[in-house]
Amino acid sequence: MQWSEVIDNPYFQNLPFKIELNRYGKVEMPPASNRHGRLQSKISALLERKLKKGEALAECSIQTTEGVKVADVAWCSKAFIKQYGYATPYPHAPERCVEIVSPSNSKV
Repeated sequence: MQWSEVIDNPYFQNLPFKIELNRYGKVEMPPASNRHGRLQSKISALLERKLKKGEALAECSIQTTEGVKVADVAWCSKAFIKQYGYATPYPHAPERCVEIVSPSNSKV
């Protein structure tokens, strides 16, 4: 499955959880808690306050060699936004990507 198929598929619309694609195109659903969401908000606000020439994005999808991964929070410079806009997924990672470690994260 490709990321565009996930975005366009009505079964995946308005899900109450985050999904990613692994390198084989299979959907993975790492669970997130309300605490996780709160940390995303706080980190996004901090990045925007400290790094003025760009913007923070929550749930930022990025194409990788391992499939589409979703950074909990990313910070994109104005130059990055000018080059890629809001492409979904981004073909390259933004300048800053933050993963909030959850109990369900694998160690690999």
